[in-house]
Amino acid sequence: MNDLRNREDVILLVNTFYSKVRAHDELGPFFDEHIKIDWDTHLPTMYDFWETNLFFVSKYKGNPVKTHQEVDQQSTIEQKHFGFWLQLWFNTIDELFKGEKADLLKSRARNMSHMLFMRIFNARLKP
Repeated sequence: MNDLRNREDVILLVNTFYSKVRAHDELGPFFDEHIKIDWDTHLPTMYDFWETNLFFVSKYKGNPVKTHQEVDQQSTIEQKHFGFWLQLWFNTIDELFKGEKADLLKSRARNMSHMLFMRIFNARLKP
């Protein structure tokens, strides 16, 4: 099993991961029914996001905190959603890749999920 090496690996990871998300009993309906995500837009954005995070290329131009706060206002994101998301992310990485970059993606996802949930929670407290 190889480590992640390029954008093609990121695309494989993201596509495999989100096919699991869509099939998940809680995450699938959250994405498809509650927030009605446009997968044709979301997936390429995620390719750019993770490629930027992993290989330090300048492709992603979004604001994940703002995006998740807006989603939370529309349909509450609970801590369990981040737990399910992380579990699927880790399982997908372990299924496809092994190495320093794979470990780095797990660490970054763990930190990011914690930070996003805390920022969402803090936004709920503001009047």
